Amino acid sequence: MSAETGPRSRWSTALVSLFGGPFGGFLWIGAGRAAIIWLIVASLASIAVCYVGLPVLPSANLAWLPGLAGPGLAVLSALIVVPFARRFRPDKWYAHGFWVLVLVVLTSYGAALAIRTFLFQPFSMPSASMEPTLQLGDYFFASKYAYGYGHYSAPFGLLPVEGRVLGSPPRRGDVVVFRPRGDPDTDYVKRIVGMPGDRVQMIDGRLYINRVAIKLEDLGDYSTQEIRSARLQRETLPEGVTYLVIDYDVTSVGDDTPEITVPAGEYFMLGDNRDNSADSRFTMGTVPYENLVGKAVRLFWNANGNDYAARQVVNGPADN
Repeated sequence: MSAETGPRSRWSTALVSLFGGPFGGFLWIGAGRAAIIWLIVASLASIAVCYVGLPVLPSANLAWLPGLAGPGLAVLSALIVVPFARRFRPDKWYAHGFWVLVLVVLTSYGAALAIRTFLFQPFSMPSASMEPTLQLGDYFFASKYAYGYGHYSAPFGLLPVEGRVLGSPPRRGDVVVFRPRGDPDTDYVKRIVGMPGDRVQMIDGRLYINRVAIKLEDLGDYSTQEIRSARLQRETLPEGVTYLVIDYDVTSVGDDTPEITVPAGEYFMLGDNRDNSADSRFTMGTVPYENLVGKAVRLFWNANGNDYAARQVVNGPADN
C-alpha cells in the first residue's frame, strides 16, 4: 500500500473489529505489533481461564450471560481498537482487506477450530443428572485427545473419520461427553461404569457389576435448591476409582433394572444423580467407542453462582 495512505476511519475500524476481533482490528489499522501482543495476551488469558476458572457471584443466576458473550465480546473488541484508529497508517501489506481476512481466519478462527477439535472443547451442564460431580450451570472443558479422534470430535462432523484414530480406551469411572445412538446431534455427559463384556444391573438402588455389588458408603443427607431430599453416597468401583453419587429418598424406576451385558466396543453410562438421569439403564442403551466426544477434565465457571473450587478437577485425584 502507498505510504501516503491516511488512517482508517473509526467506522471501518469498528466494523472490522466487530467481526475480526482486536487482532483483525489492529491489523486493519496497520498496528501489527499491537495485533501480535493482543494475540499473546488473549492466549494467556484463555490458559488462565482453563486452569484458574472464572469467578462466580454467590447465588446469582447468570445463565443468560453466555448468550450475550458473543455480541458482548464483539462490541468490546471495537471499543479496544477504535481509539487507536487515527494513530497508525495502514501502509503495511497485512493491512489490506484480503490479508486481514486471511490472517483472522487462519489465526483466530482456524486456531479456535483446531483447539476445539484436537485439544479442548467447552461444555455446560443444563441439568442435575451428574450431581454432585457436575452441578446445574457448570461449565467445563473436555479433553478431545484423551480417547483419540472420531466422527464427533470436530464441530458439525467436519472430521472425515471412520471409527477412531490415535485412540486410547477409556477407563471405568471416567466422566465422558458422548453422543448416544438415538440422539446423535446432542452431547451428553455421564460416567462410564460398564466396560465391554461386563454384566451391569441395578438392584434396590445399588450398582452391580458382573453380579458383584459395588462398594457403597452412606455419607448423610444431601440437598440443594433443586434437590430437596437425597442421600449422599460414596461409590467405589472394582479398580479403586471412587466418587460421590446421590440417591433420592423415594424409589425410582431406575433403582431396579434387568441385567445388561455390554457389547464389545461399547460402554455402559450412568449419571451420578441416580434417580434423575437418562442413561444406559433406559432407551439410550450402551454407547459405542466411536461415539465418545471427550473426557471431562476441568470446571471453569458456574452460571448459578455455585462455588466449584472443590470440584474443579474432574476425573482427577479426587476420583481415585
